[in-house]
Amino acid sequence: MAKQGKLMKWIGRGSALLLLTIIGATFLLSRCEQFGAVPSGADHHRMTESPNYDADRDMFVNETPGVIEEMFAHSGFWANPRKNLKNNFLFNPNTSTPDMKLPEVRAPLPNDLRDTMDTVKFAWLGHATVLASINGQTILFDPVFSESASPVDWAVRRYQPPAIGIDELPPIDFIVISHDHYDHLDMNAVKFFKESNTRFLVPLGVASHLEHWGIRRDRVIEFDWWQSMNIAGITFICAPAQHFSGRTATVAMQKTLWASWAVKTDSNSVYFSGDSGYADHFKEIGDRLGPFDLTFIDAGQYNERWRAVHNLPPEVMDAFSDLRGNILVPIGWGMFTLALHDWYEPPVEISARALDAGVSVAIPRFGEWVDIRQRLPDNRWWEPLIR
Repeated sequence: MAKQGKLMKWIGRGSALLLLTIIGATFLLSRCEQFGAVPSGADHHRMTESPNYDADRDMFVNETPGVIEEMFAHSGFWANPRKNLKNNFLFNPNTSTPDMKLPEVRAPLPNDLRDTMDTVKFAWLGHATVLASINGQTILFDPVFSESASPVDWAVRRYQPPAIGIDELPPIDFIVISHDHYDHLDMNAVKFFKESNTRFLVPLGVASHLEHWGIRRDRVIEFDWWQSMNIAGITFICAPAQHFSGRTATVAMQKTLWASWAVKTDSNSVYFSGDSGYADHFKEIGDRLGPFDLTFIDAGQYNERWRAVHNLPPEVMDAFSDLRGNILVPIGWGMFTLALHDWYEPPVEISARALDAGVSVAIPRFGEWVDIRQRLPDNRWWEPLIR
C-alpha cells in the first residue's frame, strides 16, 4: 500500500507538472506578439461569408477538398518511419544551406526607378521578397527582412542580410501579402511601416495580424479570391492558391486566407504566386487574367510529401504554361532553408527546363535590378558555387 501511495503521489505530481506545462504553453501562445491575432467578432463573421470558408470546420479551405488533410496524414514521421528516418535534416546528405555568401548587388537605387509607365522593374531580395516598380508605383511583395523566418530568432535563419536593407528602401506605395506564414509575413517588417502612408493589400483575415501589430485598419485592404480593386492606375486582383495558413503550428490553422496576386496596368501584367502547389487554379487564372508579362512562381522548399503546397520543378513549368507567362522568375528559395533539397537545385532545375522549353527565365542576383524591356540577366551565377 505504501508503494501504491508513492506511485499515486508520483502520478499526481506528474499530472500537476503536465498541467502547469499546458498552462504555461497556453499563456505563451496567447502572449507571443509574433503569433499575431486570429480574426474574431465582426472580422470573424465577415470571414465566414466567404465562399472559400468552411463554416462547419471554422476554417478556410482550398478548391480541392481535403488536400491539406491528405498531405499532413502522409507527411509525419510515423507515416513511414523507415523512410523518414533517413529523410530529415539530421541525416540529410544534400547541401540544403550554402556554406558561402551568395552573390548580390549592393548599389544605390536606380534614379529612374519610377519610370515604369510602359515597363516593369524589379529586384529579387531572396525567397519570396520582391521589390517592384509598376506604373510609377513601388510595390513590395511578401517583405521579410528579419534575421529569421520564425517566431524565435535561432530558427530558420536567413543566409545573409538583405541586399537592400529595409531602411534603404524607396518610399513604398503598396505592400502585397500572399499569406501569413513567417517566411512571407514578417512582423518586424510590418512594424517598420507603422508610421508611413504605405497601403497593405492582403487576403481575408490577415488584417487582424496587422492591426495587432499597430497598423491602422484604414491602411489595409482585404480581398477574397477573385476580388479586385483599381488604385493609382493599377488593378490588384486576389487570386487562388493551393496552400494553408497559420502562425502557431497546428493550432489555429487556416483561419486566414492564402492567395496569389495579379497586378495589371494598361501596358503590363504581373503574377505573384506566393506559395502554392500545382493545381487547376493556375489554368483558371491564366484563362481569366492572362497572359502575363512577368510571373513570379513558387519554385522552392518542395519535396514529394509537400507536393500539395509547393510546386516541384516540372510543375513550375506547367504552372508557367497554364498562366500564359512570358518571363519566368522562380522564387521561394535562396535565403531560408525549409526543405531538404540542395539550395541550388531550384535554379539548376528551372533553368535547364526553361532552356529545353524555350522559355525566358530571369534568375538575378539578390538586389540586382531587372527591367523586363531590357536584356534579362543570364550569368547563371549559382554554377561556380556548386560543390
